[in-house]
Amino acid sequence: QQQHYPRLQRSMEVADENVDRDNRRGERMEGRDQAAGKEGELKVSSENQPAKPVAQSFSRRRFGGYAPPSRSHLYVPPARRKRLEQKKRDREQEEEQELGEEKEDNDNSTVEKQQETWLAQTRKIHGCINRLSVCNIKERILDLLQNVNLVRMRGCLANSLLQAMTSTASQSYHALYASFLSVVHSKLPAVGQVVVHRLVAQFRVAFARREKVRVTALAMCLSHLFVHAVVHELLILQLLTLLLGGAGGGNATSDSLGIATKVFEIVGHTLQQVSSVGYRAILDQMRSILASQRDLHPQQQQALQMLLQNRPKYEVDNRLDLVELDDQITLSDLDLDEQDLETEHDLDRFKYDPDYLQHEEEWRAIQKELLGIEDSDEESEGEGETDGDDDEEEEEEDGDAGPDVSGQQNSNSAVVQVQDLTEADLVHLRRTIYLTIMSSATFEECAHKLASIDIPEGREEELVNMLLECCAQERTFLRYYGLIGARFCLLADRWNAAFAQAFTQQYSTIHRLETNKLRNVAKFFAHLLHTNSLPWSVFECIRMTEDATTSSSRIFCKILLQEMAQAMGMAKLKREFHLDEEKGNSDQAQAATDQSTSWFQGLFPMQGILRETRYAINFLTSIGFFFFFFFFKKKK
Repeated sequence: QQQHYPRLQRSMEVADENVDRDNRRGERMEGRDQAAGKEGELKVSSENQPAKPVAQSFSRRRFGGYAPPSRSHLYVPPARRKRLEQKKRDREQEEEQELGEEKEDNDNSTVEKQQETWLAQTRKIHGCINRLSVCNIKERILDLLQNVNLVRMRGCLANSLLQAMTSTASQSYHALYASFLSVVHSKLPAVGQVVVHRLVAQFRVAFARREKVRVTALAMCLSHLFVHAVVHELLILQLLTLLLGGAGGGNATSDSLGIATKVFEIVGHTLQQVSSVGYRAILDQMRSILASQRDLHPQQQQALQMLLQNRPKYEVDNRLDLVELDDQITLSDLDLDEQDLETEHDLDRFKYDPDYLQHEEEWRAIQKELLGIEDSDEESEGEGETDGDDDEEEEEEDGDAGPDVSGQQNSNSAVVQVQDLTEADLVHLRRTIYLTIMSSATFEECAHKLASIDIPEGREEELVNMLLECCAQERTFLRYYGLIGARFCLLADRWNAAFAQAFTQQYSTIHRLETNKLRNVAKFFAHLLHTNSLPWSVFECIRMTEDATTSSSRIFCKILLQEMAQAMGMAKLKREFHLDEEKGNSDQAQAATDQSTSWFQGLFPMQGILRETRYAINFLTSIGFFFFFFFFKKKK
């Protein structure tokens, strides 16, 4: 080795000579202090450290134990560093033995120990990021979780990861780092949040400075993070809109269009599945830029044309798809224009932690939960105890057990059903239904997506109530919701019964709704009724009397009947209500007519108290249903 590396060997010898010269200098200074009579003076530390002579503490403070401060910035090889650290530890042990004091239990809480741990874990993070590849990504993540406190070192991890992301222009490495961050973010969301917030902040600065290379790298990183479900589609839509020059595309340049083309090649397929409306808006903006015949670079113009014609589909490597769908955590509240980004740059520098031991214990608990160490130990101990108990019970009860042994075994092997009282599945179902309704472009697409959702039996009212809530929140009634409800009413009997039950429930609580919401709900059910999607037997819950109605319920009935009359026509509506003079000839037709007429007895009271009949006549006449007055007059 000396023959092959003479310069390295010579540099190591020079470093040894410098250390020896500094040690001799320190010994001479100690001799001067002893000659001055300061040998017996002791220095008392305020941090409950062992008392040391003044000369020793001065020498240790000046030379750091093994290297002077004038040469502390020089590079020291790892082997040399380990050897010097070992010498330092040996010297400290000798000093403690001379003083006759034992080492305290809280050595790990001192500043020096914390700084050493900080530096060691920082080097570990940098090494794992630099050696990261597709083949060893799982091993590197496991190594970090085992050896590094990622909660405390999340600033260094974010700094190292961002440096690696922005220093390479290879797309494969961007996908690798995005996959790595998605796994860490699913386990520790605070770490992923710091990285993404810093990524957005750096993108803003680079875009303002017009740094093309850096903007390209950061935009590609955000694109891969969206594919791995770390960031929300709103951030990607804002990014593409910014790169395409805003709403009109007037500020777009050839460089920004090139970056937008690369980003859309990655996020296009995923964006179409998540937000089809935003996907089509970006395509329309690209077409408008091409149609405006602007002075674009021919290469960028050709790339944009090829993208609009082919629309390539980006597929994630199976080796990098490591997070399950249920474990994915998306930063949905992050905005590209957000002002208060939690970059936490103070975590990049070492800071003394007075509660170091307590925080380390908390990290060990989190570490055991992430790695499954505690659960596996408990399971193994539990299995061993149950096996031992079963063996003892079998030995004791071999002679006494009779025909009741099978019954005891069946009772012991009974399965305990755990009920989830947090209703997490129900909240997830409601969120999925709402996002599907609001993100679909047409009612066929929405009905198809909602039908593909596995909604269990007895949970039909969740979809019906969510559909009514979305319809009621609109400023005006949209046939989009009525067509979805009609499609589900004709799909299966359970949906038909669910919408009929919702009609009764909404009519009984209609006084809780505002006027605009009341109008939208009434038009929704009118659409279902005049399309014969909902059975007309729901009118049984309506009794048009002064005591049984309120002002809100009367407004609901008015809008409902007027919408039905406008859609069907007054003549057809009279036949459906059986208020015309024509009657069926056969007995079956007469029986069917009598059964259906019973549905409308509360809405059109023909028998009973004359005051209630007069009230119904006045109400129906005031809303334009004059035929009921003439029909009642003929009946009389």
